[in-house]
Amino acid sequence: MMAAARMAFASCGRVHLLLPSSPSTPILARTRVGCGGIAKSISFLAPSSAARSTKHAALFCSCTSSSSDAVVAPAPTQSAVEEKKPAAVVEEKSEVPVGELAGLLDIRVGRVVKAWLHPEADTLYVEEVDVGEEQPRTICSGLVKYLSLDQLQDSNVIVLANLKPRNMRGIKSNGMLMCASDASHETVELLTPPEGSVPGERVWFGSEDDKSLQSEPATGNQVQKKKIWESVQPHLKTTDNCTTVLGEHPMRTSAGKVFCKSFQGAGVS
Repeated sequence: MMAAARMAFASCGRVHLLLPSSPSTPILARTRVGCGGIAKSISFLAPSSAARSTKHAALFCSCTSSSSDAVVAPAPTQSAVEEKKPAAVVEEKSEVPVGELAGLLDIRVGRVVKAWLHPEADTLYVEEVDVGEEQPRTICSGLVKYLSLDQLQDSNVIVLANLKPRNMRGIKSNGMLMCASDASHETVELLTPPEGSVPGERVWFGSEDDKSLQSEPATGNQVQKKKIWESVQPHLKTTDNCTTVLGEHPMRTSAGKVFCKSFQGAGVS
């Protein structure tokens, strides 16, 4: 074995003794020129003291190439990388169509049974609204600046009924009266269901046949957490004939299309 080591050393131009952190395990390294002028490094590693006897020593040799002709694994293709990714990473989350989001809103026909000024807020009305439940809903609306009590009392309205309840100056509000307004929000009109609409009926968007395609409404917590109303509201407007639409799809009850009194091209909130 020592003779083999001497033969390896004889073919080397230079030999270096590399001392690791443990002096009991020396490493001998050298650099030589191999075939075709390729620079290669050879290192001889002595085994640990546990593997050596007092009379014999063994040397282990390794060789690496630094030439450009060394074998290099090809870079993985994009498709190979994507195959290793979880599906959730490869496919981006698609945006939910606004029509599907609108179907999660519980928008109903309502009738204002009673309305009065909020005792603690000059800008708020308090209404009791029949939305087809056992008891009328209490709703607070910031409409004092725009509508009189006479305009609210006994009026047929459109109610967004699955908002999360909010405490408004000591009174819990359980919904929102939907209105159309001009761009400056200086003038506001209530959305009105067509004559013959029944309090409690859930409205929808689209053709008469689309009523059967309505999904179950989301809970108030889901509407708030997923910002469903905030995603739908910018797409609501009134047309040239004052009907209310989502994009191009009219808001409907079984009696016809929902409308406002006079606003054309107005926003809805």
